[in-house]
This record gives sequence, C-alpha cells and structure tokens, in this order.
Amino acid sequence: MEAERSPTVPDAISAMDGLIATMIVGQQEFARNLGLSVTDLVCFAYVMEAGDIPVTAGDLAGRAHVTTGAVTGILNRLERGGFVTRQPDPADRRRVRVVAVPDAAERVVAVYGPFYARLAELFARYSAVELALLVDWFTRAGELARGYLDESC
Repeated sequence: MEAERSPTVPDAISAMDGLIATMIVGQQEFARNLGLSVTDLVCFAYVMEAGDIPVTAGDLAGRAHVTTGAVTGILNRLERGGFVTRQPDPADRRRVRVVAVPDAAERVVAVYGPFYARLAELFARYSAVELALLVDWFTRAGELARGYLDESC
C-alpha cells in the first residue's frame, strides 16, 4: 500500500491556478448574463461593496487599475444600464460620487446568489479554526496580489 503524499507548495499553486481560471470564466459568464463587461462588473462590485458610502471615479480607477478616462466610459455604460447613478460631491462640485441603483444590486445578487449559496455550503464543512485559516489566507493573498499589481502595472 502506497503512503499518501502530503500536498506541496506547487500542488497548492496549481490548485489555486485552476480555481482562478474557473473563476475568470465564471466572471465572464456572470458579466455577460448581466449585459456587462468583466471590468464594468468589477467596478460595479466595488460600488456595491461600499454600501451606502458613495465612491468616487478616482477610487474606482485605482481599485480596477484603469485610467480615470476609462472609468468615465465604464460609468457611462453602468449608468446607461441602470446600475449606478452619479451624484455631485457636496464638498467639491468637480467630484462625482457613484452609488448603486438598488434594483441593479438585486439583479447582481440574483445572478451570484446560487453560487454564493454553494460556497457557503462548502465553507460550512470546515471548522472555525479552518475557516480562520482560510480567511487569513484569502486576506493575505489578496493583499499580496494588490501589492504586486501596484508594483508591476
């Protein structure tokens, strides 16, 4: 009988690469179902994540790693599609703040909801200690990825 081999760092990176590739395809499909591009969907997700706190076009440009000119086009498409509204910043009339349209947020939740429910079922299989490890890893990996993007792009 052969002993079970312990996973290695290359095994973990390979598994992560497979997940990322599948998630990229999924994001493309989710975006297509909503009539958006992936970049538009990412920007809308940032707006939704902010909740009741409006974000600026500059905030979106930085988070999505696009120019402010590109964000203008993204916001035009999101506004035409009924996903966001733009409001003047009361402190600086030259700035625009962006908020999600509640109905659009509900449409996005309806698309993602079944997938997130399956993820919740998967996460429920793990102990509190294991979940803490996963949250820590996702948080650190996200910070590492953002830092790498900031340095190299």
